[in-house]
Parts: sequence; C-alpha cells; structure tokens
Amino acid sequence: MTAPAESGIDIWDDDVLVDPYPTYAALREQAGVVHLPKNDLYALTRYDIIRDVLGDPATFSSTTLGFNPMVNEALQGTSLASDPPLHTQLRATLSENLTPRALRGLKIIIDEKADKLVADLVAGGSFEAIDSLARAFPLEIVADLIGFSGHVKDNMMRWGQAAMQVIGPMNQRTQESFPIAGELYGWCSSVTAGDLAPGSIGRGIFDAETRGDIPEGSAGHIIHQYLGAGVDTTIASIGNIIALFGRHPEQLELVRENLDRVPAAFAEVLRYWAPVHIWGRTTTREVEIDGATVPAGAQLGILFGAGNRDPRHYENPDTFDIRRNPVDHLSFGYGPHGCAGQGLAKLEAHAIIDALARQVKSLSIADGIRVPSNITRSFEKLQVVKVVAS
Repeated sequence: MTAPAESGIDIWDDDVLVDPYPTYAALREQAGVVHLPKNDLYALTRYDIIRDVLGDPATFSSTTLGFNPMVNEALQGTSLASDPPLHTQLRATLSENLTPRALRGLKIIIDEKADKLVADLVAGGSFEAIDSLARAFPLEIVADLIGFSGHVKDNMMRWGQAAMQVIGPMNQRTQESFPIAGELYGWCSSVTAGDLAPGSIGRGIFDAETRGDIPEGSAGHIIHQYLGAGVDTTIASIGNIIALFGRHPEQLELVRENLDRVPAAFAEVLRYWAPVHIWGRTTTREVEIDGATVPAGAQLGILFGAGNRDPRHYENPDTFDIRRNPVDHLSFGYGPHGCAGQGLAKLEAHAIIDALARQVKSLSIADGIRVPSNITRSFEKLQVVKVVAS
C-alpha cells in the first residue's frame, strides 16, 4: 500500500475560497490525490483522475456528495445524491425537459430577453453587472421555466445560494445557511402541481410522478434540484463572463469578429474560472488513485478548477483564450452525474455573450468583489464603469 501525499492546506480557508488557483496549482503539482487532514478528505487535482472518478459511480458514490452529515441526510432520494439505478430513473425525468430538442423553443425567448436586457444596460453607459445582469437574467428564465411566482420567485436567489453553501463542511457559512436552505426544502416538500403555472416544466414533473415514471413524492426533489443546483452556478458563470471580457477585451473582439465563436467563448469561461469550487464523492471500496491507496468510505473532494488548469491536458492553461474551444472542460462534471441543466445554462450564457458581442464595442470594469463561499465561486459585486456601444 502507498499512502497518498498529504498537505496542511484548509481547502475552505477564506483566502483559498476567494482565489483558489495558487492552491490548486500547489496541490496538483504535489500529486493527483492529496490527503487534507484539516478537512478530512482526499482532494483530486488532475484532469484525467477527476474524469475517471466521475465516470465510475460504482466505485465513487454520490450518496454522500456533501461535506457534512446533515446535508447528506437531507439530500437522500434526490438525483444529485443517488447512484444507479435510482439515479437513472430520477435523472430521466429531470433531463426530459432539458434536452436540446425540448429547449429549442426557448432559445428565441431567451435570446430576445438577453438582447433587451443588454441593450438597456448599454444605453445607461455603466451598470452593476451582478444584480442587474448575472442575477436578474437567469432568475427570470428559471422562474418562467418551472412556473414559479410570488414569494417563491422572490426567494429564488437566497434559497439557491443557501442550498449550495450547506453542501460545505459544518462551518459558520453552512450553519447560517441551513435555516434558509430549510425554507427551500420545506417548500419543495409541500409544493403541488397547482402551485405551478400551467404548461410549465414544473407541472410536467408532477405529471411524470402521476404516471409512475418516478417514485411517489420525488417531484418536489427534482424541482429542488432546479433551484438548488442550477441557479447559483449560472449566476456565477454570467458574472465571470463580464469580468473576463472586461479584463480581456481582445477576446471579446474575437467573438465580435465571428459570432460562431460564442459557444467556444463560454466553454473557455467555464474552464478558466470553474463556478464550482469543490464537489464530493465517497469511495465504496479501497481503491488505488494515481498510485496511492485510498480507503473504503473515504470522502473525496473534486477540485474542478484544478483539473481545468492541468497542464498535462491543456496547453498554457493559465491563459484565457477562447480559440482553444475546450469542450471537454470539467465544470459541467462528467459521466452519469454530468450537469443535467447544462443545455439551459448554455442557452442563457450564449445569449448574453452574443448580445454583448453585437452591442458592445468595449467595457471597462472595476475590481470585482468576491466573498468566501463554500461551493460556488462567484462575484458579489462587479461594476462596469464604462461601456461603449457598437
């Protein structure tokens, strides 16, 4: 048996959460799997290792994807925290309305909303990008899609943020977020088809439950996943789009020259700044990872951002360059648990990038403000101090 490498790093230290990339690099160069005693987990740091682990649910279980027992207990029976065959059944219903074919009709609506929102912001000459764009846009899209209204729509952002925070260890952030995440869980446990707009995806999920396509009582769990897993990460990604194009105007110019580069641009945003800091798996047996023996029942911490910057896989990984078109980035995960909502996230992000490329000649940004967050890495504030229309 070969013991894994070990590091005294705290992966949830505030400074690491705000800028994890120096830590990612140090751990990645140390080994593909590094034991972190302070966090009682084994961090996965290299591209090929992360991808292999994500593709093997029999050895690396999702039933304890969180980093505290309370959240793992609360998530039992959900698509996020289940393995095949239950996961396969739940995932089919979750994904049914998120396939490219199902989303095709939404594209026109999403593009029109993005066009109008960006035009209004550009006309003002400056704007705060997080509240007015990164949050406003996906919250409206998801609310309409699932059929939310009233107090649910008003609470989507705080519920989504809390649902991600509580996946972390039992630190202060997690403890403060549990009551808020509990509000979301309580609503999802009691929601009925009649609470959701006719013709919405939310209604469709209840129809699937009525048909017996999914276990009785699981419709609320699936709706929880739309809100809990999809909103906060999309907000983070759209904020990152603005920040990166503000810092790298030549990259926005490349998109402006050829709008066919929009998908590649978003893929590079996701590769360069992963919206998810860390995600969990648990070993179902003793297993060798990168030549080191990891015991059965061990908590793994998957560092997507470390894998996305692995020089073994990407040339010049610390350079933001949309021409690389990294369609195999890890930010949407991989394997059976690959992000079910990635089609919707792409529609939203592509619409924003396309609108920016067509309507903006240049944008100047101030230094954005990031606050430590257990799971999602995003901007809290990002001021566009000057925007020049095309």
